[in-house]
Amino acid sequence: MVNIFFIMIDLDYLAFLENILTDNRKAKFLKVLENRTKHFTVVVEDVFQMHNASAVMRSCEVFGIQELNVIEERYGKSIDKEIAMGAQKWVDINKFDNVTNCLDTLKKQGYQIIATTPHENDCLLDDFDISKPSALFFGTERDGLSSAVLQKADGFLKIPMAGFTESLNISVSAAIIIQNLTNRLRQSDIDWHLSEAEILEKRLAWAKSSIKDIKRIEERYFSEIKTKAGSN
Repeated sequence: MVNIFFIMIDLDYLAFLENILTDNRKAKFLKVLENRTKHFTVVVEDVFQMHNASAVMRSCEVFGIQELNVIEERYGKSIDKEIAMGAQKWVDINKFDNVTNCLDTLKKQGYQIIATTPHENDCLLDDFDISKPSALFFGTERDGLSSAVLQKADGFLKIPMAGFTESLNISVSAAIIIQNLTNRLRQSDIDWHLSEAEILEKRLAWAKSSIKDIKRIEERYFSEIKTKAGSN
């Protein structure tokens, strides 16, 4: 079971912010959150072309993966917002400056490390056991995954191919794998949903990201709270 860090949510503040949103917006948040999961998390390692990482983020958002982990050991580039198409507002990005830190963090959170690369002990996509929380590592088409990831991997996953070409672009392979695994996950009896605390946390974060001039509105809200507290 993946470890969860609970965050205290000010429910009055959440209600205040959501009251600003339209009913359709709030309903959309709830519908999307029903399909979000942290059972799988995605990791991209030193992707030289950040439009690929941005496309992977978009696939995470579309298919319901809540967290994307980015290792920026060699290339410290930023997400391409045009490619991400707004996905950066809805997917949590965890940045790591080295592979070891990322591996250790995900292991402590209860994830098994899965390298998405052909290997003598690899598993075909349709045969992959989805019951365990898994961190799916993707490398570049040119260099693949680092030896550090390959040595620490608990398993290896590959997409079956029938042509002469033996590799796919990272954004394409990530989309295929994420779609397959999340689709199977939703049809299973596995407890893959976000916890109530995680849903509240995302409702608050998404409400804040959806409101223009949020800093001014926050200042007004907390100023009024302080004034009320002082008068009691």
